[in-house]
Amino acid sequence: MAGWMGWLDLLGVAVFAATGALVASRKQMDLIGFGLMATATGIGGGTLRDVLLGRPVFWIADGRYLAVCLGIAVLVFVGAHIVQRRFVVLLWADAIGIAAYAVMGAELGLRAGAVAPVAVVLGVMTATFGGLIRDVLCQETPLILRREVYATAVAAGAGTYVAMLALGADKPAAAAAGFLVGFAIRAGGIARGWSLPTYRPRPGRDYPVE
Repeated sequence: MAGWMGWLDLLGVAVFAATGALVASRKQMDLIGFGLMATATGIGGGTLRDVLLGRPVFWIADGRYLAVCLGIAVLVFVGAHIVQRRFVVLLWADAIGIAAYAVMGAELGLRAGAVAPVAVVLGVMTATFGGLIRDVLCQETPLILRREVYATAVAAGAGTYVAMLALGADKPAAAAAGFLVGFAIRAGGIARGWSLPTYRPRPGRDYPVE
């Protein structure tokens, strides 16, 4: 994948790999565990996307992605102790990753001929699946299930990108806007606790028994 799309894809993989390695550091894993978590997180969402679209799986066709994941794993293994508040770093790195992959997933969906709503869904799946694998493997509460906005931010970023393209914007501008919207909404969730209304149970009605 060439041009700005290739760089955006590598950015998403690198950031997600870093979040996987940071979780491995919190769980005090060995270097193999770091590599596994970085790789599963970095390429998980893109793998699901490519399988659903019937495309060649990106990291099999291009060895740079595995190299990036493993390189990030080694760097975090050596330097994770420098970061004292690892969970905070994880949250913000993940926010960057989901914003980048929201745009990437939506773009590849459009390239495959998907209609706009399906492209947005592919953006959401691409951005969230790797993190879901990471959290399930490490027995953490998945970020997507936490109260503050997460999938909503991804959908907003992917939706902004698709909508701007439909309005005639060029791809780099639409990608920048989609990334910024997705990141800004997720940042609001992290910093200010933004969340959607949740279901509130209500007492059931008693019906007379005849």
